[in-house]
Amino acid sequence: MRKEEVNRCQIQEWYPKFKSVSIRTIIHELPESFVEYLVDDLGPFILPISVSNEDALPNRIHNPIDEEDYQVSEGSGDEAEQPMSPPSFPELALKIKESIEILGGAVFPKLNWSSPKDSAWISTSGTLCCTSFSEIALLLRSSDSLVHDLCYAYDSCSDKTLSRPPSFFLALRKWYSSLLPEMEIRCFVWGHHLVGISQREVTTFYPVLLEKKSNLQLLIENFFMDKVRFNFESENYTFDIYVTKDECVKIVDFNPWGAFTLPLLFTWEELEQNVREENSVDFRIVESQCGIRPGLKTAVPLDYLDTSPGSGWDQFLRKVDAEFKQQEITPTGGSDA
Repeated sequence: MRKEEVNRCQIQEWYPKFKSVSIRTIIHELPESFVEYLVDDLGPFILPISVSNEDALPNRIHNPIDEEDYQVSEGSGDEAEQPMSPPSFPELALKIKESIEILGGAVFPKLNWSSPKDSAWISTSGTLCCTSFSEIALLLRSSDSLVHDLCYAYDSCSDKTLSRPPSFFLALRKWYSSLLPEMEIRCFVWGHHLVGISQREVTTFYPVLLEKKSNLQLLIENFFMDKVRFNFESENYTFDIYVTKDECVKIVDFNPWGAFTLPLLFTWEELEQNVREENSVDFRIVESQCGIRPGLKTAVPLDYLDTSPGSGWDQFLRKVDAEFKQQEITPTGGSDA
């Protein structure tokens, strides 16, 4: 994989070309000072100053027990620790506030490649829905998955020179509360040919997908040929779509082939086998409750959920079991004191 292939998957690169078949989005270039704020994991967690008091969240996320650290006792002098001033990005905050209003009052954020899905739990709604600059800053600052964009974007590239792009962008995408997770689908393209399709949300069995599978596959194949194949420059990539109730297909995202992109219900080896054998498009869905898999919602690495023989958990449990048995066999001495 080359850097140019990764760069084409940045939302500020592909969105203008696919705007008519995507979710309405407003994109802002981020000042370097805000980027530095996002990657600063050494300082205290302090949210930026909001545009107005109405959309402000508490500026510092902390445990109430820490309050005493910031109490200045009488006569303590100048050496006493003072509360840190919250960072301020007034121009960016104002632009974001205006964009949220234009997009109907609610958005979900993402950077060049990734959205802060792993930090949705920290929001008041438990989702990526944001109505203010403070809420966006909270999600971005709390996300570990965005570290990839910010620090390691080109680590899988054969022609890597830098670890990060020269500029970062914040994409604000219109929030739709009525979207159905079963209608989110990932498509895999190799050599400008569609070779695989997978249900995007693999943690749940959706019976409706069994009923609609054939129709969905035809719809997706036609959309790929008409709108994507000759308009996206890379030969090998993936793209995520959403299919609306009236069977309108919307592009959600593009991602590189392999590397940090999840193959979902496939393995990369299976997809490459399809390419070599020139098989017809393979559309995979979770076909029963037994077929569900761990996914992004768990916020836990797949290795920690795999209990199959030889897996990390299997080895760990075997070791613990052996230690318990050893303790049962070995006599222990003790003091009566």
